[in-house]
Amino acid sequence: MVDRWMIRGDEFGNCNCSWGCPCQFGAPTTHGHCEAVLSGRINEGYFNDVPLGGLNWTLLLYWPGEIADGHGTEQVIIDERADAAQREALRKILHGESTTPGATHFFVYNSTMARVLDTIFAPIELSIDVEERTARLTIPGLVESRGDPIISRHSGKPVRSRIELPGGFEYTVAEMGNGNSKVTAGIELDLSDSYGQFNALHMNQDGVIR
Repeated sequence: MVDRWMIRGDEFGNCNCSWGCPCQFGAPTTHGHCEAVLSGRINEGYFNDVPLGGLNWTLLLYWPGEIADGHGTEQVIIDERADAAQREALRKILHGESTTPGATHFFVYNSTMARVLDTIFAPIELSIDVEERTARLTIPGLVESRGDPIISRHSGKPVRSRIELPGGFEYTVAEMGNGNSKVTAGIELDLSDSYGQFNALHMNQDGVIR
């Protein structure tokens, strides 16, 4: 049987690039390498006959150079509330398995990895408000991440900016913000006032659903 799946929810990402992230436009990274934490909540979803609604996930990523050059390391953290079938379903989705080649960011990222660390199952406290550009992620002892609006240096008020990618493999529209993250899992990250991304995440095994 060919696996069929769908997830719909919200996603927050924080990487080490400057606001706007040149990677979104196919340009080199800000600092010559990439490190990031992505997290999402599935409001509704399934993997074949396994329901996935209500579960959270986190993906930790590190590349020593440009993403396209490979040699990356990744680690998946899955909501400990997931049962055995849900854990395996999310593991496959987040590692880009059971997916048309190149169709999702999960597949693309995994294709550049030299090391895939063991999956962690842990309590994930997550809130994301795409419209307000706010997010809070806590995985006790492993991850603390926060997203906030960018504040104008001139007016002191929140600034709203978006990126629209009609053919993107992760999202169609993403709100831009500011991110801060501290990670002490298999991958260690310390990100301060860098690129924050807030977006709806709606995709299946063939890519983004528009």
